[in-house]
Amino acid sequence: MSKFLRFALWSLVASVLGFAVLTHHSSAAGSREDFPAKLSQWKLIQRAGDRLAAAPSGVTYELATPLFTDYALKWRVLFIPNGQKAAYNPDRAFDLPVGTVIAKTFYYPVAPVDHTGESADVLKARPSDYQDGVGGLRLAHVRLMETRLLVHRAGGWVALPYVWDEDQRDATLERVGDAIPLTMVDGTERKDFVYVVPNANDCANCHAPNFTTGEINHIEPIGIKARHLNRDFPGKFGTINQLTRLQRLGYLSGAPAVASAPRNVDWHDERLPVDARARSYLDINCSHCHSPVGAARTTGLWFDQGHEHGADWASPRRIGVCKQIVAGGHGGGGLPFDVAPGEPEKSILLYRLRSNVPGTMMPEIGRSLVHAEGIALVRSWIERMEGQCRLASEQ
Repeated sequence: MSKFLRFALWSLVASVLGFAVLTHHSSAAGSREDFPAKLSQWKLIQRAGDRLAAAPSGVTYELATPLFTDYALKWRVLFIPNGQKAAYNPDRAFDLPVGTVIAKTFYYPVAPVDHTGESADVLKARPSDYQDGVGGLRLAHVRLMETRLLVHRAGGWVALPYVWDEDQRDATLERVGDAIPLTMVDGTERKDFVYVVPNANDCANCHAPNFTTGEINHIEPIGIKARHLNRDFPGKFGTINQLTRLQRLGYLSGAPAVASAPRNVDWHDERLPVDARARSYLDINCSHCHSPVGAARTTGLWFDQGHEHGADWASPRRIGVCKQIVAGGHGGGGLPFDVAPGEPEKSILLYRLRSNVPGTMMPEIGRSLVHAEGIALVRSWIERMEGQCRLASEQ
C-alpha cells in the first residue's frame, strides 16, 4: 500500500473520529454555530497589506524550544481579555481566564512565485527565514498553512484549526483537519511529504493534561508554561523576559522573580550544555505523552521537566537510561534499552526518532518528516553519557 493511499485511508478514519470528538467538545463548550467559519471573523488575526497582523491586544511570544512540526515556522500570539489575569503555576500551564485565545500560525518560506498559496514546493527554513512576528508577519515569499486557535470557553478549551485559502487572504475552519501534499526543498534535495492539519481528536492526544482521570477530551495549552516562556523576547517594553512582560501588561499574577522560575533552554544554542539542550528538546516534543500522567505513562519513560507529579526526578531510569523496554514488538527495533549510555545505535529512543514507520516512529503524530537536527542533538547527548547497561541476565 502506497504512502499516499495509507494516508488517504487514515484521513478518512481521522475525519470521522475527529468530527465526533469535536461535536463532543462543542456540546461541552458552546454550540458549533458559535465558531466563525473564517479566521478573519474573530478579528484577532487578519491580513493587512503585505503582513499578517494581530489585534492590538495580542502579545506575540516565543517558546524557549519549540516543538518540531515538519520544519514549519510558527507565529504565536496570546489574547487575554482586558482587565483579567492568568494565574502563575511553576509547572503546569498557567490558569488562563475564560475568553483567552491562543493563536499559532504555521508557515513555510517559498521561492518567489505569483501565488504562494498554490506553491507545493516549500523551502527548508534557514535562521534568516525566522520572523519574531512582533508587529506582524511579513508575507513576502511565505506560504501560510494553518492557524490553530485554542479558545477558552466556560466549558473548557476548544481547539479550532483554520486552513489558509489558496489566495492566502483568509483561512477557513476545517473541523476535521486537512492533509496537504508538499515537497520540502533543501538545496538540491527534494522530499515529498504530507503536511497534516490535525483534527480535534489529534489535539486531545497531545493537549489532554491527564490521562489517569479518564477525561481525555479535556484539553489545555502546552506552551503557556513558565519553563517554556522564561526567556527574553522583543515586544512592548523592548527585549525583556516574557514573564516580566506579561506581568507589566497586567496579564499575569503570582509569578516569582524570573531567576526563581523554571527555565528550559534554546536547543539551538551550542554554547549551552548538550544535556540541557537535549532535555529541553525532549520535554517540548515528547513530555505531553511521556509523563507520569500522559498517554505513554505506562512506559515509565518520562521527559517532563515539570515537577508537579511527585516522581523520582533524580533517577536516570526516568529518562530511559538502562531501562529495558516494557513491551516487545517492532517498535523497539530489537534493542534492549531505551537509552544506552555512549551507544546511540543501541538506544531505542534514537531508533524511534529516526523512523517514519507507523507504529515505530516517535512522536506518533505531528510530523511526516524526520527531524535530522533534533536527532543529531539526541545522538550527541547519548554519546556523551557515561556508564554501561547490563541485562538482568548479565548481572
